[in-house]
Amino acid sequence: MKSAKLIEPFRIEAPKNFRLADHDPADTLGLEIDKQEAKSMLARDIEKLAELQEMLYAQERWAVLAIFQAMDAGGKDSAIKHVMTGVNPQGCEVHAFKAPSPEELEHDFLWRAAVRLPRRGRIGIFNRSYYEEVLVARVRPELLGRQKLPPAPKSEKIWKQRFQDIVAFERHLVRNGTLVLKFHLRISKQEQKRRFLQRLETPAKRWKFSIDDVADRKLWDRYMDAYEDMILNTGTPEAPWYVVPADNKWFARLVVAATMVDALGRLDLRFPKVGRAQLEEMRRIRQALEAEKD
Repeated sequence: MKSAKLIEPFRIEAPKNFRLADHDPADTLGLEIDKQEAKSMLARDIEKLAELQEMLYAQERWAVLAIFQAMDAGGKDSAIKHVMTGVNPQGCEVHAFKAPSPEELEHDFLWRAAVRLPRRGRIGIFNRSYYEEVLVARVRPELLGRQKLPPAPKSEKIWKQRFQDIVAFERHLVRNGTLVLKFHLRISKQEQKRRFLQRLETPAKRWKFSIDDVADRKLWDRYMDAYEDMILNTGTPEAPWYVVPADNKWFARLVVAATMVDALGRLDLRFPKVGRAQLEEMRRIRQALEAEKD
């Protein structure tokens, strides 16, 4: 399957009538392959991504920011681990956003993300992000009360303002050379339950489980509404959302990898050209090295 066919159905930009319910978490676009074939397809894109990253790092003109948002057990860690497995660690930075620290609460909601943005030539991975401030903070309003915000009318205005701030922030990043890729790994409530049970039954995975995860399941519908509103208001041509079906981890990984390869491939990456003066200097260095006696 060509990358475009694997990517375009899930790309959401400037949506007008977006409905999250229209996106099936178990969708695989009819792709029927075995586990080994899925691994081979992923390996090819991982190899391409590694090549593109090498040029990104050498050229040092662009930065890449990949944002992963999902419900608990949505496969964020898994997708990051498998897709980025071939990337040079020197050119990649992963940050997982937890509950805001006291220092972070002393700043605006975008600050803690802004200070961790990738430098030019690097790929930055946000495992959760500033989008938590229009998701969990919206579903659990008590968290908003801890942010020491100025008094404001009690209304939905704050969420519209935050959407506007986020769109402006991402537009600023894009205009200054940061490619912004946003992935919502869409998992069903049934698949989340299956993965939770698997975590409880597997000693090596129990550390991932939290009682808060179960509490959030009771707020599932409110989270879905928040995700829908988030995507509807922040999907833009400059920084589109990719609503990735995530019930099948192998398919989610293929979509994420194909998206990253396609997006980086559009940056016209290339290794820096060596000028005439540098070539002459290299010629002299080579002559000197060859003249050395062992």
